[in-house]
Amino acid sequence: MARDERGVTPQSEDFSSWYNELVTKAQLVERGPAKGTMVIRPYGYRVWELLQAELDGRIKDTGHENAYFPLFIPESYLKREAEHVEGFSPELAVVTHAGGKELEEPLIVRPTSETVIGEMMAKWISSYRDLPLLLNQWANVVRWELRPRMFLRTTEFLWQEGHTAHADEADAMRETLQMLDVYTEVARDIAAIPVVPGEKTPGERFAGAVKTFSIEGMMRDGKALQAGTSHYLGTNFAKAFEIQFSDAAGALQLCHTTSWGMSTRMIGGVIMTHGDDKGLVLPPKLAPYQVVIVPIARGEQADAVLDAVRDLAARLKAAGIRAHVDDRPQVSPGFKFNDWEMRGVPIRLEIGPRDLAAGTALMAKRLGDEGKTAITLADAPKTLIGALEDFQKYLLQRATDFRESRTATVDTWAEFTQAVATGWARTLHCGQAACEDEIKAETAATPRCIPADGPAESGSCVRCDAPSAYGKRVLFGRAY
Repeated sequence: MARDERGVTPQSEDFSSWYNELVTKAQLVERGPAKGTMVIRPYGYRVWELLQAELDGRIKDTGHENAYFPLFIPESYLKREAEHVEGFSPELAVVTHAGGKELEEPLIVRPTSETVIGEMMAKWISSYRDLPLLLNQWANVVRWELRPRMFLRTTEFLWQEGHTAHADEADAMRETLQMLDVYTEVARDIAAIPVVPGEKTPGERFAGAVKTFSIEGMMRDGKALQAGTSHYLGTNFAKAFEIQFSDAAGALQLCHTTSWGMSTRMIGGVIMTHGDDKGLVLPPKLAPYQVVIVPIARGEQADAVLDAVRDLAARLKAAGIRAHVDDRPQVSPGFKFNDWEMRGVPIRLEIGPRDLAAGTALMAKRLGDEGKTAITLADAPKTLIGALEDFQKYLLQRATDFRESRTATVDTWAEFTQAVATGWARTLHCGQAACEDEIKAETAATPRCIPADGPAESGSCVRCDAPSAYGKRVLFGRAY
């Protein structure tokens, strides 16, 4: 299919190429000079800032405090929790020389901070009165990637990681599930991604965790994206780092700890959940510019139109709308329309001399078949607030309908293979790692989660006919 230099490969032709082209043409990222790294451009970073602000507010509202911990972690710290270091060892970046000398002990560039935060928790906690300890960190982490993809899997990425300590399992599990709910809310209400929350199977757990929970979103190629995780770590890290407290009776007890995180991978989820062959489609709540105004006039009329456009932008901003005036003189209105379509702006307004004389502007939404609609300039703030709310709801509903159309409840292997070829399968599973490996080898599908809201059900495994293990169906799909 032919396309001009501003276009992208159609999703149906090559979804991977579509994504790789879009992230650069929409001015979100550029590849960094070191393999697997990315430069997040201002437009892309603003999306992250908006997501970060929404999530940070919810984290603080649930009683957590932000802190910051070192980028470098002594190698011995990771080795103190054997399962943890084994799980991360293929991804570690290790510093052996610094200041012109070989280090006495190698330093790990943080892949996650359970170990260094565990060391600090052991210092800060002595009594049950110190609990729960609720911490969060906004940081960068490094995990060496062999097959990098911008936002989805890069050697360095940005995220938040929450780490908490509790007196008992019940309180730690409440924390774990509370943060899973926070992630679900942010994904649904802010990113307009209708994720499925649930528990991971043992084979998919975080290294060192007792239980791992995730939110799973379906992308427009039918694959799953794990968009956030929350882990109950039991006393595994408390034992390794001696995170202890004296209870009310004076007896020494081990803390129960949790960790949870969401990263810039979520931006990749937004791109692949909503984007189309014309480019990026941004939910209004994450759009750097919710409304872009394009003045259309030349000569003597240009000044009057531009004055009116700037006045309108000021009124929109006063109403809480992120508005931008595209007054670039060097490019045509048509170029601007295509440019902002590629960059996913939810609503575009056009104002020319005739519109100004009529007291109107032409409104075009990024998605929808209604074409351009005339709105009055006087009522523009109110009209656009409503239009943006409707667009946010539309994206969520569209994504939900797409997910449901690509998700099948299956009971036979033939049905399973057909379902995971284009989407997800809800099925019964024995829970055995060997069976999961066989399923992955034959279909590339893995267990995404055991949906939290799934009804109770038992029977035989779809693959091996052994009894099902979880008392409900498991969600399988190919994944990023």
